[in-house]
Amino acid sequence: MDPNASLTAQTAGRTAGPAAAQTTGPARGPQAPLSKPFYKSLFLQILIAVVAGVLIGHFWPDLGAALRPLGDGFIQLIKMIIAPLIFLVIVTGIAAVGDVKAVGRVGVKALIYFTAATLFALAFGLVVGNLVQPGAGLNIDPNSLSQDALNAKTGTAPPKDAGQFLLGIIPTSVIGAFANNSLLQVLCFAIFFGSAVVVIGRERCAPVLTLMETVLEIFFKIMAWVMKVAPVGAFGAMAFIIGQYGLDSLGTYAVLIAACYGAAVVFIALLFLVAWGVARVPLWQFMKYTREEFLLALGTASTESVMPRIMGKLANAGCPRSTTGLVIPTGYSFNLDGAAIYLSISLLFLAQAFGHHLDLGQQLVALGILMLTSKGMAGVPGSAFLALSATAGALGIFPVAGVALLLGADRLMDSMRVVVNLLGNCVATFVVAKWEGRFDREAMLRAFRGEEPELSRQ
Repeated sequence: MDPNASLTAQTAGRTAGPAAAQTTGPARGPQAPLSKPFYKSLFLQILIAVVAGVLIGHFWPDLGAALRPLGDGFIQLIKMIIAPLIFLVIVTGIAAVGDVKAVGRVGVKALIYFTAATLFALAFGLVVGNLVQPGAGLNIDPNSLSQDALNAKTGTAPPKDAGQFLLGIIPTSVIGAFANNSLLQVLCFAIFFGSAVVVIGRERCAPVLTLMETVLEIFFKIMAWVMKVAPVGAFGAMAFIIGQYGLDSLGTYAVLIAACYGAAVVFIALLFLVAWGVARVPLWQFMKYTREEFLLALGTASTESVMPRIMGKLANAGCPRSTTGLVIPTGYSFNLDGAAIYLSISLLFLAQAFGHHLDLGQQLVALGILMLTSKGMAGVPGSAFLALSATAGALGIFPVAGVALLLGADRLMDSMRVVVNLLGNCVATFVVAKWEGRFDREAMLRAFRGEEPELSRQ
């Protein structure tokens, strides 16, 4: 089921005026799922594209590396619509809720969940790193590693402290926020805009809201067109990754990779328990429902490539659009569970590889530093390396240049990070919606059965 196809019925709801806008959602009346030929399945097309990309990258690495523009082009097409789409979803969602305090509650609850989840993911990664000892016995001299290689990965951007990061959320120019595709700044402005609509009143703002709903429908149509070339993007991205970095790296970092992926599997199992225990969400059915989005994220090594579609599917699965519009974009910066697991395991890997033992006190200090740097690095090139460099510099146990040891393994961790990050934010949306008492489980079950949702709350 296309989560956005049902937007085409939205125009009928507008004729009833702004009152109808309070109840109309991104999806419309129940319909029987339409069958289509298996070869038209986006999931199958992306799966074939990913496998083909791996084969091209492995057997013809030069050709695979040259196919990078296909993946980059697809990501740019998605980024082209993300900022305005998020703005429109949040503003119309807040306007439909009609309560500024409710929006504030959602934001606070989301941040509480993000903090708890990130802290647990970092601590869990440290536990795994201590148990598995992925870097033990390597005995590498950190001075033999090149700082230049690390600088090439991270660029010239200096690490941000917490204050700089928070100030960076406030746009100095609304136009600049959209032009630079700064999602947190767009989110900040959208909250102000939507709140102003609520204070002024939906009746007076009805023409603006009607226009925004129409423009939102247009953007979803554009997104549907872009998704038709998703297999091409996944093919190019996977061919580049394998062609550039090769499968041979798997042997060099075997224990580290096994530790990270094993930790990811256990963490996903815990997310299954959280989703079921809090909101009675059968996460396996949800992953089946969103299998196209997860496979596309894997193929492109980017969660941004599926942000619009995953927001649409969460809205159809019983989460209010206002909640989805706040939690998902914010979570892309504040709730990176997969990245948190990778950071803490990698820190211990580096310390062990260089022959250092971190005692409990040092690990607790590292936990606190990573908790801050993992947030402040959002949107910065080579963010994982900057976070690890800042932590290594603060602990003083090995030269910052030692972080370059991870350059060969970093891209091989993308699949783990992407899946856990994306699933973690989906679970966060369900949890916050349930916490707010606005989660519609019946709508979720209908969506899982492949039915078009009924009129939903925003």
